[in-house]
Amino acid sequence: MGSIDKTLFLLSRGGDTLIVQIYVDDIIFGGSSHALLSSFAEQMSREFEMSLMGELQFFLGLQIKQGLEGTFIHQAKYTRDILKKFNMGDSKPMTTPMSTNMVFDADGDGKAVDQKEFRGMIGSLLYLTATRPDIQFAVCLCARYQASPRTSHHQAVKRIFRYLKFTPELGLWYSSGSSLSLRGLSDADHAGCRIDRKSTSGTCQLLGTSLVSWSPRKQASVALSTTEAEYVAAARCCSQLLWMKATLSDFGLRFGRISLLVDSTSTSSVAKNPVLHSRTKHIDVRFHFLRDHYEKGDIELIHVVSANQLQVEGVDNALIKGDIESQWTGLNALLM
Repeated sequence: MGSIDKTLFLLSRGGDTLIVQIYVDDIIFGGSSHALLSSFAEQMSREFEMSLMGELQFFLGLQIKQGLEGTFIHQAKYTRDILKKFNMGDSKPMTTPMSTNMVFDADGDGKAVDQKEFRGMIGSLLYLTATRPDIQFAVCLCARYQASPRTSHHQAVKRIFRYLKFTPELGLWYSSGSSLSLRGLSDADHAGCRIDRKSTSGTCQLLGTSLVSWSPRKQASVALSTTEAEYVAAARCCSQLLWMKATLSDFGLRFGRISLLVDSTSTSSVAKNPVLHSRTKHIDVRFHFLRDHYEKGDIELIHVVSANQLQVEGVDNALIKGDIESQWTGLNALLM
């Protein structure tokens, strides 16, 4: 049994490995030996009443396409289903999920819309974010107004659906040639929320060139400076990296210092230099564990200069085609 994930089971026998992952009453298993896989399948069929579905192609709404070059995971069928469900199948496609110039707030003077339909749209979109990190920020932003949705919020959600109409087959590409080096990236928008002026942390974690985890989340308290907002985001990313490091140890993977990329030199300074802590006492104590793990050698903070910041416009055209080759090219461009 896995030390972190108790639904993960591993078996090593004669140099071969069997990996079994359980989700409620579904089981995914794989390994390095066909004989070991067949033996496991036969034993499970004898012990339990179950059916063997063959090579993994569809699981919990996820479509999986496996090949020699890698694995492509997407939700194209689910995307088309929800477009049809909410009568957006014939809508005009949009090239982006939301406008960068959009002012988003509670809109108390706006006209109220059907709360049940709005929540249904948000719930459907949240499930789609399992393979669509490109819409997660927009969806989570709209989800904040489920208690009292207005026409402006409804239009914003419909804009996301129109973007899905333009990119129904976009998904995640995991190259078989990718390295297994673990690294993370973090960022934050200081006082980005117009209502309570809380910042939003954005983090993602990668194994080589494969994106495996991501999260845009509003911070629990108001940050008094850009440095604080960035520091809190980096601390959250550090926490996720440490959890992944422990989880991957069950697979026999060992890591030294993990690279954590930030675009704030002040964040690196606060984590590395204890002298600066006298000026940052307003930062919640629980976030100072970032410096603790830096000193322990668990992570390495790396500054990303402005010239190397992500140029999203440059990769959009490579990603929207939805095929493996174009997405691999786009992902490479994204990580350069």
